[in-house]
Amino acid sequence: MSLIKRNEANWLPSVFDDMFKTDWLGGTTNVNSIGTSIPAVNIQETEDNFSVEVAAPGKTKEDFNIELNNDVLTISSEEKQKNETSEKSGRYTRKEFSYSTFKRAFSLPDSVDSEKISASYKDGVLTIALPKREEAKVQAKRMIDIS
Repeated sequence: MSLIKRNEANWLPSVFDDMFKTDWLGGTTNVNSIGTSIPAVNIQETEDNFSVEVAAPGKTKEDFNIELNNDVLTISSEEKQKNETSEKSGRYTRKEFSYSTFKRAFSLPDSVDSEKISASYKDGVLTIALPKREEAKVQAKRMIDIS
């Protein structure tokens, strides 16, 4: 399957819009309604597994929460930063707050073996491996004898 960029001025809605462009936060593409950036996600399927890659540079593995509930995989992160500086004379105070959060949720197919899901974070990319159940893997072709 390949993703095709569409002209948004097209008046005819696509059945794929809900699947590819809308997230569970109610936003579209990579920015929700309050302007918070949502990391881009790549999902790849092979014969043996699915792989989800989340682009999130500048974070640590401790910044992420990955939860599986009723075959829904939820990836979230929340980061708060508070910097305070003040002069010794007490006349000037400055406070700066920074808050970054995102949450992405994906319904998993029945073919995923939920007991074997694993995750790693390296070079700004969170990778989640979703192995397929043995019975869901593509079986090799075999010849059947006729008796």
